[in-house]
Amino acid sequence: MSFRRGTLAATFTVAALVLSACGGDDNDTPEPDVADAPEFEEGTTMARLAEAGTIRVGTKFDQPGFGLENLEGELEGFDVEVAKIIAGALGIAPEDIEWVEAPSAVREEVLENDDVDMVVATYTINDARKERISFAGPYYEAGQQIMVAEDDDTITGPESFTENPDATVCTVTGSTPSEQIREYLADPGQLVLFDEYSQCADALRNGQVDAVTTDNVILLGFVAESDGAFKLVGEQFTEEPYGIGITKGDVEFCEFINETLRDNEDAYEEAWAATAGQVEGTETPKLPEFDACA
Repeated sequence: MSFRRGTLAATFTVAALVLSACGGDDNDTPEPDVADAPEFEEGTTMARLAEAGTIRVGTKFDQPGFGLENLEGELEGFDVEVAKIIAGALGIAPEDIEWVEAPSAVREEVLENDDVDMVVATYTINDARKERISFAGPYYEAGQQIMVAEDDDTITGPESFTENPDATVCTVTGSTPSEQIREYLADPGQLVLFDEYSQCADALRNGQVDAVTTDNVILLGFVAESDGAFKLVGEQFTEEPYGIGITKGDVEFCEFINETLRDNEDAYEEAWAATAGQVEGTETPKLPEFDACA
């Protein structure tokens, strides 16, 4: 296992983790199919990556069920497995993927700076982001919800922040949830922002904030790992289609990713069952209808 660390911006340190197949793998995630010497049209992103035999994937390192660096220093989660499926169709084995940490605030930046080839990181498709990058997918649809301490009965949903101007809610900088929750706040000072959701979970556990908000499947992962300290309240109040971020205007790569996911629905469902599907309260998803590549 090797690590590469570099600075993407003055305030962010990015770690790249290359997973090795040596030494065995004790997890139950399925082995992705790896194409044998696939051929692509010259000049396409697919041809370049297949020839290089490696791909740089931006993902989260702190989100249970989707992208989490475990105690062994390996990445696990649904986003990780989806990226492996796409890499496999390029003829790239899991051990040849270079994983780059991509917190919410820098996901467009890492693509624009050519630090990654794609971003698979609970990445909600929206119009503002489409001005800077393109998306394949969506490959999953989530919804925003609220997480509180298990013994807290004062916050029952987003409307509780309007009714209680002293209540604070945490999410991450640059995320869709950070914008969606604002309409429910009585005061802007109720919103607490960190770089990573794990910092919000720590703040909730320590009593520094009253709630955490992000997509329901991410919160379910934190609830499952909290030893009964956290719970979800209220219903989901947004729709969050997750897409795969790529360089703006790369239509061929977008179409390749969509076709790969469509051709590997069984592997997609197996990946879910072995990762996010292990969390109580989740349901096996079906691939959503893909947006047009542009």
